[in-house]
Amino acid sequence: MKLPELEELYQRYRMDLYRYLCFLTHDPVQAEDLLSETFVRVIKRLPTFRGECEVKTWLFGIARNIWLESLRRRHQSVSLDDLMERYITDDALTETTAARQKLRRVQALLQQKDERTRSVVYLRAQGYSYQEIAQKLQITEASARVVEHRTRAWLKATLQKEGYDE
Repeated sequence: MKLPELEELYQRYRMDLYRYLCFLTHDPVQAEDLLSETFVRVIKRLPTFRGECEVKTWLFGIARNIWLESLRRRHQSVSLDDLMERYITDDALTETTAARQKLRRVQALLQQKDERTRSVVYLRAQGYSYQEIAQKLQITEASARVVEHRTRAWLKATLQKEGYDE
C-alpha cells in the first residue's frame, strides 16, 4: 500500500477503532494513545498484510493485541480472571454474577484440555503474541494460532450450547 492509501485507512477506520478501544479501556485518553500505537504498528506491518481477511478485521486485531499488551504491561493491577473475562468475550457483560459464572465455566472447560492448549489460551489472554507463545512453548507460530483459534471456537460453541449468551 502506498502512503495515501494508509491515510485513507486512517480516515475510514479511526473512529470505529477509537470507539472499540474506548469500550475496551473505558478511558478515552488511553484509547487515543492505543489508537496511535495501532496505526504505528499498521505502518510497520502493512507490507506483510496478505489479504487473508478483511482490512477492518486485520486493523481491529492489531488494536486488540495492542490493548492486551498494554494490560500485560500493567499486569500488577490486572488479574488473570479479568484478562480471561475480556478474552472470552468482546461484548460487555451487563451482570457481574453472570460474567463470573461464565468465567468459572470457561476455566472448568479449559481444565478438560491438555497443558499445551491451556498454556496457549492463558498466554494469549495475557496479551502475548503468537510468536512469543511459540517461543515459550517451543511450538510453531502456526500451531499456536491454530490451537488458540480452535479452542476459542470450541469454548464459544460449548458456552452457547449451555445457554451462555454471547
